[in-house]
Amino acid sequence: MAALAAALAAGFLLAFAAAPAGANTDSADAAALGNLYTSWNSPSQLAGWSAGGDPCGAAWQGVTCSGAGVTEIKLPGTGLGGSLGYELSNLFSLKTLDLSDNNLHGSIPYQLPPNVTYLNLANNNFSGNLPYSISNMASIEYLNLSHNSLSQQMGDLFGSLNSLSELDVSFNKLTGDLPNSLGSLSNLSSLYMQNNQLTGSVNVLSGLSLTTLNIANNNFIGWIPKEFSSIPDLILGGNSFANGPAPPPPPFMPPPPQRPRNRKHPQVQGDAPKGSESTTGQSDKKGLGTGPLVGIIVGSIVAVLCVLLLLVCCMRNVRKRKDDASRDSKDFVGPLTVNIERASSREIPEQSLENTSIATVKLPPAEKMTPERVYGKNGSIKRTKVPITATPYTVASLQVATNSFCQDSLLGEGSLGRVYKTDFPNGKVLAVKKIDSAALSLQEEDNFLEAVSSMSRLRHPNIVPLTGYCVEHGQRLLVYEYIGNGTLHDMLHFSDEMSRKLTWNIRVRIALGTARALEYLHEVCLPSVVHRNFKSSNILLDEEHNPHLSDCGLAALTPNTERQVSTEVVGSFGYSAPEFAMSGIYTVKSDVYSFGVVMLELLTGRKPLDSSREWSEQSLVRWATPQLHDIDALAKMVDPALNGMYPAKSLSRFADIIALCVQPESEFRPPMSEVVQQLVRLMQRASIVKRQSGEELGFSYRAPEREGDLRDIPF
Repeated sequence: MAALAAALAAGFLLAFAAAPAGANTDSADAAALGNLYTSWNSPSQLAGWSAGGDPCGAAWQGVTCSGAGVTEIKLPGTGLGGSLGYELSNLFSLKTLDLSDNNLHGSIPYQLPPNVTYLNLANNNFSGNLPYSISNMASIEYLNLSHNSLSQQMGDLFGSLNSLSELDVSFNKLTGDLPNSLGSLSNLSSLYMQNNQLTGSVNVLSGLSLTTLNIANNNFIGWIPKEFSSIPDLILGGNSFANGPAPPPPPFMPPPPQRPRNRKHPQVQGDAPKGSESTTGQSDKKGLGTGPLVGIIVGSIVAVLCVLLLLVCCMRNVRKRKDDASRDSKDFVGPLTVNIERASSREIPEQSLENTSIATVKLPPAEKMTPERVYGKNGSIKRTKVPITATPYTVASLQVATNSFCQDSLLGEGSLGRVYKTDFPNGKVLAVKKIDSAALSLQEEDNFLEAVSSMSRLRHPNIVPLTGYCVEHGQRLLVYEYIGNGTLHDMLHFSDEMSRKLTWNIRVRIALGTARALEYLHEVCLPSVVHRNFKSSNILLDEEHNPHLSDCGLAALTPNTERQVSTEVVGSFGYSAPEFAMSGIYTVKSDVYSFGVVMLELLTGRKPLDSSREWSEQSLVRWATPQLHDIDALAKMVDPALNGMYPAKSLSRFADIIALCVQPESEFRPPMSEVVQQLVRLMQRASIVKRQSGEELGFSYRAPEREGDLRDIPF
């Protein structure tokens, strides 16, 4: 019996030893992942990974399988170094590859997984050019190679990528003209190419049905295609585009007169003497009578006159453009336009981002025209037209909709007047700001329509749009879209139950959305729009807690001195930058400071000024700033309503952004485009998931699958 047991044991050991290492994983997939592991210098932080292991059977970190095939590899922000090896093309089952936010270097392999639908290699150190194998990835839907050091021309790689919906090659060193194959991306909705060295025209993009386009900070030239005006999220700054819309095509010119073809006149052979014209020439001459000759001469004269007239018109237009440029400072369509000169380096995942970022613009048509007085160089008054895209209302209609501006309709009160909820008979609900006549001077009343014109053309998903106005019987009212979930100030400070609804991911999303709104005002609008009254009570939240910044553009209606001191300054005390409190100077960098204060509110749940606390903690900025870089102190500052549910690294990065924004010296504060980028990176790096494991409550981190899904994923 002992001998039999020993034999059975030996047989079992032999059978186990003969089992392949990748018993649960396709051998080619296991070999490819083993090659990746060694190419990354065998990182110890990857749980389960080894040079000859079983990825599916051993549940390697970041690896998802279906059957024996590896379908997903997600390892963003895990500190990987090295290269991508040379066996990625063997991963035939792989659909998702996310190695973003690591330290990978070298060139992107010539052969990539052929059936991948999601590829994210952003924020690494890859160099070289775009690999040709991209052209064979017919199933790819999302491709992000941003924030690397890729160079050379892009190449015609996109002709077969009919499923691609988002392409991001921003923040690289790509050169040359845009490839023609970009124009065949029929499903592309988001394209990010900002901060490269690309040149030439962008006409190849004019036929795409894009919702987001960022081509800022390149070397593009020529005219901006008129089709771009329909793109909701558009950033063009930092290029060398010709100022103004593309010129219309030249008027139709008739073709020059041609000789009749031989087929109409049979050739006469044998009659022409030697050395004379050919028989073709003979028949041509015979075919031209007095009438046709006169027609040719008259047609030629008309053509010459048309050319001369066109030249004269062009010269007059050039002279007029120069005059307009000196007077309007390169304006597109009025006092508020797209800024194509200013550099904007926003990164938009998102929304974006951003969102995003972001900084977006849509050129609306001038639906209604209102006359405005403009003084010429010689002091004479000439009439021009200011485009107002908002709807004009009568005082009577607004009185009916607000029940004669009764107390029950009152929503709040600002520096310029009270805001009422309007309920129109057709069921439409809006918000109307009734401007206090004592808040504006006579000069500002004359410019009211110009201010309305500018505000009516502010278009951004994180800005409350001005939809209407009223100038009648001495009354001036502004009508806005109604956002019905209250203000950020009320959500944070009204009750613990309301503040608990603002989870960490919602708070960061609110910060990113409002940062995008300020980036749009500061860096996309020309001239820049300074908000001047940025605070949490001016951030409205919708039902999904998306932020909408209100009172944008109202700084043009500057209150007079007494009211400014009594209402605006006192009401915003705690948000005001030091330079404004000391000298009355307010710039875009002052808005950045106020934004940092709002971020502190989101972090701590405290008010900017709170007299109920002890003296050392009454000023939020003064109390919080020294602790922003102290990890232990930072953890104690966090809003108790969060119940400790936040990722420590995300909290630390959030605090770093705050510290930059609330610096006392305005010149050291970052532009809002940089703030947007940092918030986007914060969102991309990690997300927090609350999970229950037995009796323990812990945290796990994961990166979102798609930048477009950031708003729906907790982090």
